[in-house]
Amino acid sequence: MSETKENIVDFEKLNRKIKKTVWNAINDFGMIEDGDKIMVCLSGGKDSYTMLDILCQIQKSSVFNFDLIAVNLDQKQPGFPEEVLPNYLTDLGVNFEIVEKDTYSIVKEKTPEGKTTCSLCSRLRRGTLYEAAERLGCNKICLGHHRDDILETFFLNLFFAGKIETMPAKYRTNDDRFVVLRPLALVKEKDIIQYAEIRDYPIIPCNLCGSQPNMQRQLVKKMISTWEEKYPGRSEIMFAALKNISPSHMFDEDLFDFKNLESKVLGDIKAGKEFEMM
Repeated sequence: MSETKENIVDFEKLNRKIKKTVWNAINDFGMIEDGDKIMVCLSGGKDSYTMLDILCQIQKSSVFNFDLIAVNLDQKQPGFPEEVLPNYLTDLGVNFEIVEKDTYSIVKEKTPEGKTTCSLCSRLRRGTLYEAAERLGCNKICLGHHRDDILETFFLNLFFAGKIETMPAKYRTNDDRFVVLRPLALVKEKDIIQYAEIRDYPIIPCNLCGSQPNMQRQLVKKMISTWEEKYPGRSEIMFAALKNISPSHMFDEDLFDFKNLESKVLGDIKAGKEFEMM
C-alpha cells in the first residue's frame, strides 16, 4: 500500500465505509453473539481476504466476545501455491487451519466436458468445511459473498431455475448444526476490488471457476453491468427490491392464502435451505 498522505486518507475512508456496511449487516441480521466461535472460510480471493480483514477489526472493537478461526480448503488443484495462505495468516497473527482434500480430481472426473464445475465443487467444498467446523467446535461459518453475488444469484434463479430466491445473509443448515453468515452481503464488489488492490492481498486464482468464462453467472454479471452503465443506480434499486417483497402480490400459495386472503407463516419447507456457490 502506497504511503502517500492522500492514499492513506482514501484507504481509511474506504475502510470505514466497508466496516460500517458490515456492521449494519451484523446488526440487521443478528449475525454475531457473545461466545460464538466463527469459522471464516478463506479461499485466497479478494472477497474472503476482505471479509477476514474486516471481521478481525470488528473483533477488536466489538461489544461481543467471539473467536475467529480462518480455514482454507486446499482442493489439490494443480499449481496451487500451498505456502501463500499459511505465510499470510501467520504474519497476520490469526488462528487458522488448512484442510487438505482432493476434491479437484473428483470434480474433474465427474463433470462432463464443457459443463460448469461450480455445483459439484460447491457441494464437496461445503461438506468438507462442515466437517472442519464441527471438529473445530465452531457454531457459525462465514462466507465471502458480497452484494453483487447475491443480486446475480437472484437473476440466475429467476432466469434458469424458475424461482425467486437468492443467497441469504444468514441461514441455518438443514441439520441445524451451524448458522451460516455472509457479512459482506451489503458490500458492493467495486469497493472490495478497490480495498483489495490497496491492501495488495496475495490473490490465489481458482483454476476450476476461472477457466469457464461463458458460464451463466458471468453472463448475468455482464447483463447487470450493462444495465448499470445505461441506467446508473439500477443495481441499487434491484437490490432494494430483495428487501421489499409483497407475498400477496405474487403467486406462491405457501406464502399467502389466496383463497382466504390471509398471510401464511413461513414453514420449515421454505426456511433453512442449503445454497449453492459456497
